Amino acid sequence: MTLTTGAPATGSRPLVLHVLYSFDVGGLENGVVNLINHMPPQRFRHAVVALTRCAPAFCERVRRGDVEFISLNKPPGHGVRLFPAFLRLCRRLRPSIVHTRNLAALEFAVPAALAGVRARVHGEHGWDTADPGGTRRKYQLLRRAYSPFVSRYVALSGQIESYLVDRVGIAPERVERICNGVDTARFRPAAVREPLAGSTFDDTALVIVGTVGRLQAVKDQVNLVRAFALARGQGRAGARLRLLIAGDGPQRADVEAEIRAAGIGDVTWLAGERSDVPELMRALDVFALPSQAEGISNTILEAMASGLPVVATDVGGNAELVAEGETGALVPARDPDAMARELLRYTEDAALRHAHGVAGRKRVEQNFSIDGMVMRYTRLYEDLLK
Repeated sequence: MTLTTGAPATGSRPLVLHVLYSFDVGGLENGVVNLINHMPPQRFRHAVVALTRCAPAFCERVRRGDVEFISLNKPPGHGVRLFPAFLRLCRRLRPSIVHTRNLAALEFAVPAALAGVRARVHGEHGWDTADPGGTRRKYQLLRRAYSPFVSRYVALSGQIESYLVDRVGIAPERVERICNGVDTARFRPAAVREPLAGSTFDDTALVIVGTVGRLQAVKDQVNLVRAFALARGQGRAGARLRLLIAGDGPQRADVEAEIRAAGIGDVTWLAGERSDVPELMRALDVFALPSQAEGISNTILEAMASGLPVVATDVGGNAELVAEGETGALVPARDPDAMARELLRYTEDAALRHAHGVAGRKRVEQNFSIDGMVMRYTRLYEDLLK
């Protein structure tokens, strides 16, 4: 059974049907929002299908009024039970392109092909906790089994591109690398750190470290709390540190427990899920990303566009974004000591924070603009329909 909201996209323009596991707060989902909002409306129509649920509040981030949002309310288990409903949906909407994202949605390339959809695009954005490095043979074989139903692959990082070619066995000419882009008008540097609604960290002598992301094991905010606690113990410089963690999710209780165990509740703010991420970035001095696995991180790009130095784990595509020693620092995953050292280094050196923040903003403007991302997706869609 499907629940539909939003106005259907009518007209003769080709329809792109975006299929993903859920349409709610997250980096992958935010990339879909950016793509729809910035792609010229005269080129393509769009509809979004969530195998589970399209969250109404998140759907409001799409600024176009002609986008239909469809929730399939998938129960636990294999998605094949939804194939008949998806077939009927394709026959009603008659999309020219079905664009699935990540392994959870890949199998829906099969009913799309059976429905006669001309082009089936599959995007690989990264891995989750069940397969953080893409090493599990089971998932490689699953991707290979579905490959005959995919017209073209999109890899969001060089690492993922290599994974698809070398481990899954996809022919290189079927894989296109398109990195995420960031809206450099919304995410911009602050002349001086700006106050944030709800925050008590307003003393200009403080150095505020922050992160944004869903609280789940793969994002490893627990390890950031450990690193922050270690840095806090390093004399007068460490005493100036404050920690802001934005986001919510299943790991919240674990994060709270680690904060209590470290005795840093008075200098840490769990800000919950936020809709004002651009403003939040301008309230930070340093951005940290402690993930165990990543594709191409939207939040790193947003932090760099906001003029922040970035301390991130050296996983996934993070090294393709953060220029070590120029725009930030890369540290091993699950190594709180290494992250603590880098946080302390930025705490002690305001000039370094500024120089790396300026360099990060310039790097985003030159290499990761949202206009460049949209242009490449538009060209890909149009080439597939020729």
